[in-house]
Amino acid sequence: MSVLSFLARRRRTADRSDHVGQRDRRTRPAARGAADSVPLAPRLRPALTGGLGIVLTVALTVGAATPAAAWTGTAAGQRLDIEILSSRPDQVSGGDALVQVTLTGRIDPRSVRVTRNGTDVTRAFQVDGRALRGVVDGLRDGANQLRASARQARTATLAVRNHPGSGPVFSGPRQYPFLCRTEQNGLGAPTVDNQDGQGMRVRGPDGTVVGWSRDCAAPTVVDRLYRAADGTYKPMPSDGTRPADLTTTRTLDGRTVDYVVRRERGTINRFVYSIAVLEANWNRRVIYRFDGGVAIGHDQGRLPGAHLYHEGLSLGYAVLFSTGTRTATHYNLVLGGETALMLKEHFVEEYGVPLYTVGVGGSGGGLQQYVYGQNYGNRVIDAAIPQYSYPDMATQTIHVGDCELLEHYMDVTDRANPKWRNWENRTWLIGMNASATVPNPYLGGAPGSTECIEGWRGLTPLALNPRWFPGDPLWAQMDPPGVERTVQWSHWGDLVNIYGTGSDGYARSTWDNVGVQYGLSALTSGRITPAEFLDLNARVGSWKPQPEMVQEGCPFTPTACADPAQFDPWSARNMRLSPDGGVTPAPRTTGDRQAIRAAYESGIVFTGDIDIPIVDWRHYLEEQLDMHNSHQSFASRQRMRDHDRNAGNQVIWFTDARPAEAFDQTPEALAVIDDWMANLRTRPWRGVQGNKPALAVDRCFRTDGTEIARGEHVWDGILDSRPDGACTREFPLYGTSRTVAGGPIEGGVYACDRQPVRSAIARGLYGEWRPTDAERRRLEKVFPTGVCDYR
Repeated sequence: MSVLSFLARRRRTADRSDHVGQRDRRTRPAARGAADSVPLAPRLRPALTGGLGIVLTVALTVGAATPAAAWTGTAAGQRLDIEILSSRPDQVSGGDALVQVTLTGRIDPRSVRVTRNGTDVTRAFQVDGRALRGVVDGLRDGANQLRASARQARTATLAVRNHPGSGPVFSGPRQYPFLCRTEQNGLGAPTVDNQDGQGMRVRGPDGTVVGWSRDCAAPTVVDRLYRAADGTYKPMPSDGTRPADLTTTRTLDGRTVDYVVRRERGTINRFVYSIAVLEANWNRRVIYRFDGGVAIGHDQGRLPGAHLYHEGLSLGYAVLFSTGTRTATHYNLVLGGETALMLKEHFVEEYGVPLYTVGVGGSGGGLQQYVYGQNYGNRVIDAAIPQYSYPDMATQTIHVGDCELLEHYMDVTDRANPKWRNWENRTWLIGMNASATVPNPYLGGAPGSTECIEGWRGLTPLALNPRWFPGDPLWAQMDPPGVERTVQWSHWGDLVNIYGTGSDGYARSTWDNVGVQYGLSALTSGRITPAEFLDLNARVGSWKPQPEMVQEGCPFTPTACADPAQFDPWSARNMRLSPDGGVTPAPRTTGDRQAIRAAYESGIVFTGDIDIPIVDWRHYLEEQLDMHNSHQSFASRQRMRDHDRNAGNQVIWFTDARPAEAFDQTPEALAVIDDWMANLRTRPWRGVQGNKPALAVDRCFRTDGTEIARGEHVWDGILDSRPDGACTREFPLYGTSRTVAGGPIEGGVYACDRQPVRSAIARGLYGEWRPTDAERRRLEKVFPTGVCDYR
């Protein structure tokens, strides 16, 4: 297999994102903006006013003539309050902020004065009811003070901390080297920011190098596009003529309008962003389009077609997108969350506070919604439609690291065992689905594969090996030459700001398999014998420490494929295996406890603390051995239950994809979310669960999108001991290598508590097997520090 076909298959498998919060806590206020029955019309910058055609219908310019008698009163109970609507006051970025001054009592708005660091900025404000709103710019980096005063009223002050638009706000030191892609994203050459030979070379018109760009900034670009009859987006003619193939669309409020889109692109937090909206027809709702994929950072990323999300744009939603919230760019969800907050801030400053923002996106775009909803409440999104989701990425590394160990054991170490020639038996050890009919590209297309192979192969070296770098020709334009070789190309290295650096100079790693009894369920069910169980756990092995890892072989390093001896799809050269056929058990790997602690404290692990409406939807893809295994929706639900025994704000929908995907349920999910958010605006005191519309329930659908069943009990039998519900019967679920080793469905156990082997035997952990003294001693040699205790 060529490297191009290999990487293309990996991208198709890993990134399905181009397919088509708050629980009932009565004391918690509804989402800001979502609770407003009439949203404030945005204060637009001059460049935007004509394009969107939005006007202030109730605004009164501060200082305009108003009968003085209407505003007379005493100072008693008269107060001014000042707040930032576009971000937290300590996380303002880009030098400006949408500010609101609220008037209490009978304060005359003509007497209100607002200053920024002592400079009068009152002219930036307009009156809306009993409040003034305006975009205050000119904020300096670091500390600022806003002050609002009025006659016969208490003065209000607010401390504001501003950060550069290039970041960071809270994500820590910037990542270098950083590959610029402004030209590929239609923004032109990156801005020169140094003459020190650092970063991407920037060339002048004559081709000579005029400087270098480390941070990849570029000027903002605004253009107008139209949706053509062939389904593509094309530039609107500059001469003002109407294209013959211009289509129309029916917006959420039922109007038919020309399908013309205003698009803004630029850079925020070093990543390329896009804001797209129907020209003059914004429905005051926002979709934040998150995107999936797998990558290790050090890259500005590419804008895919998803940034022009038809299903939202056609209805009048504004669509936000950033390459920094695309996991095909990086998987640092602290950096991603920071980027999302900065882009949302910029949007609110330009367009005003929306009715609500709903997240949409698949795979890595789905899990971002869970993580950001947990970490930032409703500051990024007010509701979520995660597709093909996982609870998070960080805890997927736990079983991803098992995949090749177990496949290598079945392919090589225990290859004489006829059980592994039946591909479906491999589910016993890997937990995921396996098939005797799905073609295996590593066997020349012969039938027989597993989800570990079809879905996850290649992600083990990508996540774990700091030396594996697939390469990109664009690095040849970076200086100093060969700078990419200074990078630790692993998940741990990508998130070194979170995990920290160990004494060996490498980023700390969370991966751990000490005490894990692989195949425990297969043993207790009688599928494998005690001797096979002991052999498996003695010889399955673990991964070398990062300093000892070497470059990958074929197919990951294409130049190695000329030598058949270099074929190593398991990355066995980086495994720690038994030196003597299992007499000496292969060592296990101990995860760095500081890194594990940091993963939880940083918020990159989803622990279930999320309080927004969620419609978790996926195609059922188990028979395709797709990496987006279906039990992950329920892993998220169980984590929510573990957090506060309540997951009533999440509904789970499956649509059948056997034999192929044929229907996208997302538009229906958008309609359900819109009803849900409208209910919340009307009756905020009922909370999220008390405002569910009729269709915000668990459901499952046929391939054509027609409903099979709905209701509270359709998924019974998965997270409880009830008889299987109608949807459970229709869509069988699989697990992971850790669930079939005794771990919980919610996953997330980096390193298990352990119990002595004697205690495990006494508890009956091994089912009907009662180990002899010799077998017990063998178990104790394989597990000298005990076996996992998941209680």
